[in-house]
Amino acid sequence: MFKVILWDVDATLLNFEKAEEAGIRGCFEKYNLGECTDEMLENYKVINRGYWQAMERGEIEKPVLLVKRFEDFLNAYGLDSSVAAGMNSLYQILLGETVVFYENALETVQALKGKVLQCAVTNGTKVAQDGKLRNSGLDKEFDRVFISEVVGVEKPNKGFFDAVFAEIGEYAKDEVLIVGDSLTSDIQGGVNAGIKTCWFNPKGVVNTSALKPDYEIRDIGEVLEIVK
Repeated sequence: MFKVILWDVDATLLNFEKAEEAGIRGCFEKYNLGECTDEMLENYKVINRGYWQAMERGEIEKPVLLVKRFEDFLNAYGLDSSVAAGMNSLYQILLGETVVFYENALETVQALKGKVLQCAVTNGTKVAQDGKLRNSGLDKEFDRVFISEVVGVEKPNKGFFDAVFAEIGEYAKDEVLIVGDSLTSDIQGGVNAGIKTCWFNPKGVVNTSALKPDYEIRDIGEVLEIVK
């Protein structure tokens, strides 16, 4: 019986792609950068994903990542990269303004409220996550919120989870489940922490890594069956 669920937020409970696209296009409009096409957005996502994975490997610090991704993206299209830092600041705010839940996500969190301890565990920035949690109403559903920028350690580092357990108290490892979309951040983090893992894989991506989640789901609602 699980007593604690650690929920990733972006691309697990909330559709990050929708917020990301709205945020980037909002930045282009604010900085008069012209049209941001679908192709440009896809290129940004590749650049961004590469930097986040580098951070997870300990190769780059988050403050550097946040600006460098925009510098690379803007330079790729011959746009003024001197606005990268300001663009990132605006982007963090805009990310919190577009809230789109995955199907059954909010209902699942609400159904488990009071039955298990539910914590948000996220590598997103504090500005963006505070906005998302407030605007989505999840701030009223979670028992605890752990943002890596506040904790001082990023997932998948074991130190992040040590900080979580230092606050919520000790639980048996098989009583704790982390649910997330990222194999390299959430599932690897769960493995590092020695807890059970649940991979949210709505698109049915083939797992070619050495990581083997304890559970794999396509719909967040399936967590109710796992917990039961």
